[in-house]
Amino acid sequence: MPSNNFSVGRDCQLVVMGPFGRVDLSHVTGFESRQLTAPVRVDRIDGTQLAAELPKGWEGFFELERGGPAADDFIARVEDAYVSGNPVPVGTLYQYVAETDGSTSTYQYDNAVFKLANAGTWRGDQSVKQRLEFFAARRRRI
Repeated sequence: MPSNNFSVGRDCQLVVMGPFGRVDLSHVTGFESRQLTAPVRVDRIDGTQLAAELPKGWEGFFELERGGPAADDFIARVEDAYVSGNPVPVGTLYQYVAETDGSTSTYQYDNAVFKLANAGTWRGDQSVKQRLEFFAARRRRI
């Protein structure tokens, strides 16, 4: 249930279905996604400007506090598949948003590929922060 009349971070839940099954990320502290587009601009001879933004997928990232090997093992399995000569496997990402009216919006990111952009810095008495980035062919409401 949302806690305000506007969305806050805790209103979002995320599920990563990797190519080898569900990836349980222990301590997600942040999530960002953004649509990618290709601009098309037309300058008609009469001076009228026309425009389109063609969808070209979605990208984003998870910020994590490492609570176990889930992200590391996930990426290691994807890398092993590639090194073994197999195609880079894709996954699916689900985002559940608790809306202010009590409903839930569900978004599915299809054909997602992932990379562990930062596996973490290990220092005494400090948490290990990781960053898992993704690209998805499309996002759709389900």
